Amino acid sequence: MAAGMKLVILDRDGVINHDSPEYIKTPEEWLPIEGSLEAIANLHEHGFTVCVATNQAGIGRGLYSLQDLERIHSKMLQAVADAGGKITAVFYCPHHPSDDCACRKPRPGLIHQLADQLKVSVAGVPLVGDKLTDIQAGMAAGCKPILVETGSGRLALDKLPNPGIPVYPDLAGAAAAIIAGEV
Repeated sequence: MAAGMKLVILDRDGVINHDSPEYIKTPEEWLPIEGSLEAIANLHEHGFTVCVATNQAGIGRGLYSLQDLERIHSKMLQAVADAGGKITAVFYCPHHPSDDCACRKPRPGLIHQLADQLKVSVAGVPLVGDKLTDIQAGMAAGCKPILVETGSGRLALDKLPNPGIPVYPDLAGAAAAIIAGEV
């Protein structure tokens, strides 16, 4: 990847697709949030490389398999492509929260894996999430965290560690601000 790559990192559940307290376990349960696919297409059209970094503890909990996750991601990638966008890579943590791994957000290991694989710095890179753990992981990795109010975003508003963290109603709003250079 080029050193001057314009990168954006997105969380998945609650940012791109609707989340569920029972987890997204099948492709049929994966439903995009209105405007999210178009937002990714808009980022792509403006020269941004879009990657996903997502905790997937449902694997560690035995709720779905790695093959199920791959089928869900295939559906997501196809839906984004059908909307004119592209997700370059999907990075995920499959571990149970009690595994104490380095890749589960709020730790920055997943973002470091992304940086290592793409051979880029993530310093100042926009990271869009809907949970406090997304914001914390982004800050720990040196990214520019952005909160969206979809998913669990409204619940995270009062817990933000820094009042300067940008907040947008959804991914479409965040993408427009990223493209405009506002964040």
